[in-house]
Amino acid sequence: MRFPAYPSYRASGVKWLGDLPHDWEVKRLKYSASINDEALPETTSPDLEIGYVDISSVDAQAGIVAVEEMAFEDAPSRARRIVRDGDTILSTVRTYLRAIAPIRSPRQNLIVSTGFAVVRPRKVGAGYLSHALRELGFVDTVVARSVGVSYPALNASEVGTIPIPLPPASEQRAIADFLDTQTESIDTLVTKKQELVERLKEKRVALISRTVTRGLPPDAARAAGLDSHPKLRASGVACLGDLPGHWGANAMRRLVAHLDQGWSPNAAAWAADEDEWGVLKLSAVRRGLFLPGENKALADEEVGFPVVTPRAGDLLLSRSNTPDRVGDVCLVPSDHPHLLVPDLLYRIKLNPKVAVAGYVCLFLLSREGRSQIEADARGSSGSMVKVSQDHVLSWRIPCPPIHEQRAIASYLGREAAKIDRLIARVNEAAERLLEYRSALITAAVTGKIDVRAAEDTPTESGGTLQP
Repeated sequence: MRFPAYPSYRASGVKWLGDLPHDWEVKRLKYSASINDEALPETTSPDLEIGYVDISSVDAQAGIVAVEEMAFEDAPSRARRIVRDGDTILSTVRTYLRAIAPIRSPRQNLIVSTGFAVVRPRKVGAGYLSHALRELGFVDTVVARSVGVSYPALNASEVGTIPIPLPPASEQRAIADFLDTQTESIDTLVTKKQELVERLKEKRVALISRTVTRGLPPDAARAAGLDSHPKLRASGVACLGDLPGHWGANAMRRLVAHLDQGWSPNAAAWAADEDEWGVLKLSAVRRGLFLPGENKALADEEVGFPVVTPRAGDLLLSRSNTPDRVGDVCLVPSDHPHLLVPDLLYRIKLNPKVAVAGYVCLFLLSREGRSQIEADARGSSGSMVKVSQDHVLSWRIPCPPIHEQRAIASYLGREAAKIDRLIARVNEAAERLLEYRSALITAAVTGKIDVRAAEDTPTESGGTLQP
């Protein structure tokens, strides 16, 4: 997609804006919009029903993705900012999340967190302003001016000092209309790719679930020298149903040689160097993958601490996490003698005479495995739950003969890798579209392209923004 340039430009005086069309202005945001005009007072009726939007409810691409209904008396103390049609909300805490969203035809009593700056247009078009606040240079400036390491933030007044480009009113409308149309089309394409990724993930889980409870498909079974159509019999375990007749169904404790729980010493905010001690984060275990780079450097050299390190063939399993991630498991492919297993992970060593670690890992990722994990998860918080060692050891595992476990693990490793490669390609295509979306907003808002007469629509592969 190609667009013309403006006839002439002049220096803007702002590094990230570069040259602007000659009749555009540059002003600090506070001269075109107000910030945080309205808030709910403490005298608000406790029975007032509100729709609450927190930072986590805003997606950088999709805008507001969730609204929590509640009475004012049950709302968190940060549920105070009143929003109106035409406003744009911009996160001033955890600014790296780039949580920015336009407010369009909001429901009655929509309230957002005090972690947002509510920007209300005064001398600028609402549609244009919402895009200007998502322009890459503006957002990067917000992030750069934020203070703090783990919870970076800046004052709303600081947001007001950041300059924005201001075309004439008619051009603001043209740019807003163009970007509304283009971003909607791009978002539709991205959504389709995200839906395809979800279907591929479901296919992956279905493949694993079918194979770890029924055995290899006929062709793969014959190639491995196994019965291609084994007779089934009742397993006696409700969540497993019927299994091949020559399989067992054992409690995990009969397969485990050692189960260790790590601990969590003081750690830095950054990852350890290769020759330094590091403490694994929960994110090191992700849907069957071991990610050793997800760690924090040990803050102090501590003497006498119990060392639990991940070794080749170990399973790592999260004992505490969100309901959909608790019990997440991975197989460790090699030794990592300088990484510590934290207290929120179990290290499991299986008895190689009765269990293949890769097979057991795959079963725990299956629907049947997850159903047992989720049934045992306990916690007073809706966001974090736990499974105990007793829970882990009680889970029932289908147990083919060792040689068949190896064949299943090998087959699923190959087939899952094919699906994973396809998922990666689709995700890459979606990322390219999102990058194009961001570049298009920046190019239009900063006048690098003239979109006043544009009629083009985005394609699957994006396009070029050179004038």
